[in-house]
Amino acid sequence: MRMKKALVIFVFLLFSKFLLAQNEVGPDGGGLIWVALVVLVVTIVLLFLFRKSSLNHTSSKVKRPFFAFRRVRVELNKDRLYYPDKLQLIIKNTGNTYVDLDRPLLIFDKFWLQRKFRLNGAGNRIFYPLYLEKGHEHTLEIDINRFYHHDKTLKRFPKTKIIIYDVKGKRLGSNSVYLRKTLFKF
Repeated sequence: MRMKKALVIFVFLLFSKFLLAQNEVGPDGGGLIWVALVVLVVTIVLLFLFRKSSLNHTSSKVKRPFFAFRRVRVELNKDRLYYPDKLQLIIKNTGNTYVDLDRPLLIFDKFWLQRKFRLNGAGNRIFYPLYLEKGHEHTLEIDINRFYHHDKTLKRFPKTKIIIYDVKGKRLGSNSVYLRKTLFKF
């Protein structure tokens, strides 16, 4: 082991005079461009080889796009203009790949006060996390009266907001509606 280290140091010291004694000349623009092109080509080739090898490990039925955009459109509709009983949440996957949706976050908002609830499902059925394929949509009916029975002060909250996250915690979209008249829109 010591012999290898001594040999490496000796070779380095022997050739360092030739390597370090060269006169430095300004960068050659054409040479830098060629180096950059070679690095770019090698990177692209390695990227495609890695992509091809990773596709062989997945099933042949599911083809994921090269750039996966996870986008959802979130709509929140109410059944009446003021003091609605039900809200309808519509989530549409407008991206080019599937999305795993986590439980939606329902927020009752009153200027500086917020009450947050995680929605598990509807009708005592739990169906979150939800796998939503490209182009499909999901509809959820939310009964506001269940929340009002839980806490009577929620009737005084004028705004309701819903936020959608994926299972990894990335925020995908949100929407809000006003449940009653307010002097200020916030």
